[in-house]
Amino acid sequence: MQSAETERHRLERHTTQSGLTRDAIIGLADGLTVPFALTAGLSSIGSSKLVILGGMAELFAGSISMGLGAYLATITDAHHFEVEEAREQRQVTQTPHLEGELLVNLFQRYGITYQEISPIIESFRRNPQSWVKFMMDFELKLERPRWSRPWVSALTMGLSYFIGGLIPMVPYFTTKHINTALFASIGVTCVMLCMFGYGKAIITGLSRRSAVYGSLETLLVGAIAAGASYGIVKLVNTNLDYT
Repeated sequence: MQSAETERHRLERHTTQSGLTRDAIIGLADGLTVPFALTAGLSSIGSSKLVILGGMAELFAGSISMGLGAYLATITDAHHFEVEEAREQRQVTQTPHLEGELLVNLFQRYGITYQEISPIIESFRRNPQSWVKFMMDFELKLERPRWSRPWVSALTMGLSYFIGGLIPMVPYFTTKHINTALFASIGVTCVMLCMFGYGKAIITGLSRRSAVYGSLETLLVGAIAAGASYGIVKLVNTNLDYT
């Protein structure tokens, strides 16, 4: 019993850590890309003050938005789990024969015969809660969320976005020359994008070769976003000068 309880806690920690890792990756990815693209675009106007003000406004707004989005998404997942769990409990209690047929279909996909499945169904009939848990895990593939996680998820994603977005802005605080700051920001962000892309691939279990491709892919996305933003803002600013 103790070993089973220990294993359950280990799996819960693993699930929580996986979710927080996902939140941190999403926050850093957007933080390194969106504010970098915005500040690169604003730098085409030639005002360091405008870049800093615009970048900081986007940074705070983006962090709050990402955090709230993560919070609402986690709350929605928790409510969805509760609704589906209640539905499974009703079905196991009221229509066990139909749930038994679902079990048969589920196991037969893996080549398990009805004769081999029958003892499992009978065991589940004697333990409805385990039956419900099994259907939630293997039929619906839903994991029980922890109600303490919405705030943790929101803070993780919001802070990750803020930290990632602050990195490209550091050169604009350290020098008044807009072009120098722009090139320094590009250099710093390119290094960070490569490191982030490589690290993300390694964390997800990819090979080092795949991780290199992942870092280059991340760098390419950031470069395209920044280049497009710079060109569009410069074009709009030029047209406004003529009006």
